[in-house]
Amino acid sequence: MGDLLLARHGETEWSRAGRHTGGTDLPLTPAGEAQARSLAPLLAGRAFGLVLTSPKARARRTAELAGLTGAIPEPDLREWDYGGYEGVTTADIHRTRPGWDLWTDGVPPGRDFPGESPRQVGDRADRVLARVSGALDEGDVMLVAHGHLLRVLTARRLGLPRPPAVSSVWRRAP
Repeated sequence: MGDLLLARHGETEWSRAGRHTGGTDLPLTPAGEAQARSLAPLLAGRAFGLVLTSPKARARRTAELAGLTGAIPEPDLREWDYGGYEGVTTADIHRTRPGWDLWTDGVPPGRDFPGESPRQVGDRADRVLARVSGALDEGDVMLVAHGHLLRVLTARRLGLPRPPAVSSVWRRAP
């Protein structure tokens, strides 16, 4: 049985600013490129039987700079569709919706992005895990994606329920 390794893409302008970045396809900053390159020595010597990335340029570029060859874009590895909260910080959301929580409240539809429920993101994570299960029988698998999606995927891999059933599990540690 191989190992399942996960990497979040490097920094973008919006991730540095704490803005929800789902469908907007932003490039890595110079710091984000350095973060991605810093993965290469950690992954050196590993032979991956399968490397999947989000289709977003920031994830594909992270994989490339980390030295991961043969990466295949996987649509289900895209980040949460934040709908009307695309590009908005949590602090800004709390100004109009005090107590809002992504994991339990979800997002409203937006003009450019329809939004996704926590359950829909969990369903996508489950499809990714089903896709990689056979490959893990053959060797290591690497997934390069996004913060919230990788949290959901990790929890599902550990057998935890899909959000929002255990919202305290899904919150980012302080």
